[in-house]
Amino acid sequence: MSENKKQLLERFCTDALSNLPNLYKLRNDLENNYNSNLIILNIDNFKIINDFYGFTVGDYIIESFARTIVEKISDGCVYRITGDEFGVITDDFLNFYALKAYMNKLASELSHLVFSYSDTEIYIDITMATSSSDEHDIFSKVNMALRYAKENKLSFWIYEDRMKLGDEYETNLKIATKIRKAIEASGIIPYFQPIVDNKTDKIVKFEVLARLIDENGTILAPQNFIPIAEKIKVYNLITKSIIEKSFAIFKENEYDFSVNLSIDDIMNQEIYNFIIETLRDSNIGHRVVFEILESEQITDYKKVLRFITEIRRYGAKIAIDDFGTGFSNFFYLTKIEPDFIKIDGSLIADIDTDTNVQIVVQSMIDFAKKMNIETIAEYVHSSTVLSTVKAMKIDYSQGFYIDRPKPEINV
Repeated sequence: MSENKKQLLERFCTDALSNLPNLYKLRNDLENNYNSNLIILNIDNFKIINDFYGFTVGDYIIESFARTIVEKISDGCVYRITGDEFGVITDDFLNFYALKAYMNKLASELSHLVFSYSDTEIYIDITMATSSSDEHDIFSKVNMALRYAKENKLSFWIYEDRMKLGDEYETNLKIATKIRKAIEASGIIPYFQPIVDNKTDKIVKFEVLARLIDENGTILAPQNFIPIAEKIKVYNLITKSIIEKSFAIFKENEYDFSVNLSIDDIMNQEIYNFIIETLRDSNIGHRVVFEILESEQITDYKKVLRFITEIRRYGAKIAIDDFGTGFSNFFYLTKIEPDFIKIDGSLIADIDTDTNVQIVVQSMIDFAKKMNIETIAEYVHSSTVLSTVKAMKIDYSQGFYIDRPKPEINV
């Protein structure tokens, strides 16, 4: 090979900023070195550093961190994979415990690093991952371990075949495919769960709940597909489908109905506009309630309050869902001023036998009444629970004892 070709190949395999070998070189070295171990290191919250201090400082942190890794890991080859992520190839370890001891030592040496830039001290932490598995598909396995460590706020994680993280990934990929096909084939459908007036025992409204029917006719509940839909960025299509179908169905009857919204739905301008247009074009806005999860953090109250003001122009109402589980509770009520609060099922489940829960729930009811907010008990699963919530003057009840969610409106 000529000298020019060698130089070109070396440049192709080198990261320009850190001057370390890059991802292409890492993959090539892994393929040609069977007795090795891969470690991936990721700088936590690096985007915040870039956004706050600017790219010049961000580049400085990358360069400084790269030098630190090379100094600390003298027995391995260091690579810059991409962005804020680095890789290290070391000799293979004899057993899991030797690898764990090495990772503990590395985590100690690389934790709470401080870099100075123009008299400003910038602190960084890292998350790491490696694998004690065989060399097959090692890069994928270590990446799965890194994500697991990030999600669980661990300093590092070691992938083991018995963890079967790959099975979870495969399942998620299959569900992602089901979601896309269901959206294309109108397989996202509404189910309806009745809500009764505790004074009259009559059904007065329904909550609309999303369901997915796959190509085999299997029905998936929201917890089994909504989180994945959010990750693959099609959740907005599900929200629009449920709203559109709900309005069409309830146009044919006289019942009130509620639709669940996330804070992300309200912040999404496309969904925001779609909801306002739907309300404007229908004549049933006064019968719809939008339920917002109490447990979701609001960062922009102005936008949420603008949404609430706008939908109320068409007679629509607001409910706080899962009230009693989140971070804000009564503060949330004073800001949002909802029409309803839905007391979370975790509080209602044992309300007939737990006096401490009764005290907590009674305080919610009393506060709500003073603010002219109506209350709804979720997860009413027995006659004794229903009797208790009635005795406590909760306005409405919902749960399996009354009826399960169904694809048709049963009265």
